[in-house]
Amino acid sequence: MYNHYNYRVTPNVVAFAKGDVTGDRIPDDVYLTGTKGQDSPFIENITLFVKNGRTGAQTRVPLSDNAGYNPTLFLGDFTGNGVSDVLVSINSGGSGGFMYHYVYSFIGSTPQELFNFNAYNAAYEYDVIYENNYKVRVVSKRNKKTYIIDLSKRDKEYLNEIYDGNGKLKKPITGFVNPLSGLYPIDFNYDGVYELSAYQKIAGLYNADALGYVVNTLGWENNRFVLQNQYVAISGT
Repeated sequence: MYNHYNYRVTPNVVAFAKGDVTGDRIPDDVYLTGTKGQDSPFIENITLFVKNGRTGAQTRVPLSDNAGYNPTLFLGDFTGNGVSDVLVSINSGGSGGFMYHYVYSFIGSTPQELFNFNAYNAAYEYDVIYENNYKVRVVSKRNKKTYIIDLSKRDKEYLNEIYDGNGKLKKPITGFVNPLSGLYPIDFNYDGVYELSAYQKIAGLYNADALGYVVNTLGWENNRFVLQNQYVAISGT
């Protein structure tokens, strides 16, 4: 493949981890390859590979969204079967701070997708609605939970744009919740099985107007990741 500067770009290993992901108790090589230009940290064509530690056979997994910055790997058991799975994370580099995340199992060198960020973003939707008296209501549609964020400590200029002198809305306003901006493996139960902690930014008038984060804990149950706990996190004043 050639880029616009007419020099050849070959895939390089951009992330590497070692551990048994095939279930035979022999460590395997897990790595991401990608291509990038000479003067940019942006990486394209990011691809996941597993090299079987016993046979030397390679398994290749193309990723649906495969371009971005700082691709990383994490090996850990997410399903409780005693074998490590593979978490792939890629920073999209966009202004919204979105991340691409995948979790794969490679039992018997057969790749199985356990988590896909696009499917998660489609399944976890929210309403963000400004209300009278300096409040914002955040509604999680998936589990029908409601959270109230208090805006009363925000600066006067911000509040005056939204409310009249009596704390009444000047007009209806809605915000939004961003797609995944972070997915972190945490063993909450100290049992050797990792859960996923998913962060999504709550935005108000515009994307940089951060009101807080929806934080979802996902655990493996009945062959899928399910919502175990949900919180809304806000910055203190």
